[in-house]
Amino acid sequence: SGPAAPPAATPSGASRRPGTCPRLAAPACACSAIPIPGSRWTARWCSGSQVPKVSRVRTAQEFHVHGGSAVVSGVLQALGSVPGLRPAEAGEFTRRAFAHGKLSLTEVEGLADLIHAETEAQRRQALRQLDGELGHLCHGWAKTLTKALAHVEAYIDFGEDDNLEEGVLERANSQVRELELALSAHLRDARRGQRLRSGAHIVVTGPPNAGKSSLVNLLSRKPVSIVSPEPGTTRDVLETPVDLAGFPALLSDTAGLREGAGPVEQEGVRRARQRLEQADLILAVLDATDLASPSSRSFLDTVVVPAGAGSPSENSQRLLLVLNKSDLLPRGGPDLSPHLPPHLLLSCLTGEGLDGLLEALRKELAEVCGDPSTGPPLLTRARHQHHLQGCLDALSHYKQTKDLALAAEALRLARGHLARITGGGDTEEILDIIFRDFCVGK
Repeated sequence: SGPAAPPAATPSGASRRPGTCPRLAAPACACSAIPIPGSRWTARWCSGSQVPKVSRVRTAQEFHVHGGSAVVSGVLQALGSVPGLRPAEAGEFTRRAFAHGKLSLTEVEGLADLIHAETEAQRRQALRQLDGELGHLCHGWAKTLTKALAHVEAYIDFGEDDNLEEGVLERANSQVRELELALSAHLRDARRGQRLRSGAHIVVTGPPNAGKSSLVNLLSRKPVSIVSPEPGTTRDVLETPVDLAGFPALLSDTAGLREGAGPVEQEGVRRARQRLEQADLILAVLDATDLASPSSRSFLDTVVVPAGAGSPSENSQRLLLVLNKSDLLPRGGPDLSPHLPPHLLLSCLTGEGLDGLLEALRKELAEVCGDPSTGPPLLTRARHQHHLQGCLDALSHYKQTKDLALAAEALRLARGHLARITGGGDTEEILDIIFRDFCVGK
């Protein structure tokens, strides 16, 4: 492109030096032309040794045309007149690349995730998977299994041969134990990659009139929930996807937790408690000026303390306690109880304290979703977890069996599960699901 570049379309009958490419002036290129209907122009393209190397299977042609819709429509109309030429289906080029071994299935999934990435963390994770990090990890595990299987089969075939090295089975058992540890570690973190891909579930909860809806609107930067001084305004679960410090999240505004309300509000309270049980992270909101009220004390005792605010353990939910309406506290400094769990002060009205809350959310989401920039590649789909668990189960059978033939079969089964992650075995149905969401022509 540029002022000195020849046009991508030239007038019909325009002369050029035979055997050369009008764009690249390279004699190795073969140029073709199609007349554009209703004009004296032709669309030209070139192919040959000068075409950039791409991951696709066949030689590619690129069209550089003006961006007007009429020009693009005319070029597409001209291309449509070529016999045998048709628009590509969604994901067709990538599917061909997979079929011809240019991309593994995990790399294809990474490309699909990159197309739909909405946050920086999702983009980084998708790029790592597209670069083949998860596939290389699985290939390394499969290589370990292949060595172990070779040792077991060698012992079966040549166990009575004096030329067989000592400790063959011990080496196989050692390799299997190391692989079990690696697989178990990845399965413990399996939910992180899925949360990073689909979004962590953050539930905003608290007593009525604590400022939950105001906080949801502040974090989502749009009026998701109705804000009113009347208690019990929110009676259902309102959800909105948000980008919090580069991490994807599904933010849920819930009904205020209290007893003695009407039947409709009580149903909202029941749904709110149900969502609390499903949350990856709880944002507990209290009115900083009303901490001594029965509703605030009950909320602290029944929700905040059991969840372990500020000190999450392996079996507890992660929770951040937010004291809203800090702009209403005395100017001399907040007179808060020293027995309060770790908390953050915030004013949804003025925005004071928002930066501190976002930083705390970033740290919590990095723990919940994992950091896509560091550490081993994450498992982003349920099928990854399924096959890794199947591989681990097969290795467990290997350790339990006393029959060497059954032990070898267990290793083959384990290796088959790893192969299916990267595209071995029957993957046609999986491909249909993956490419269904691809953009046309990718």
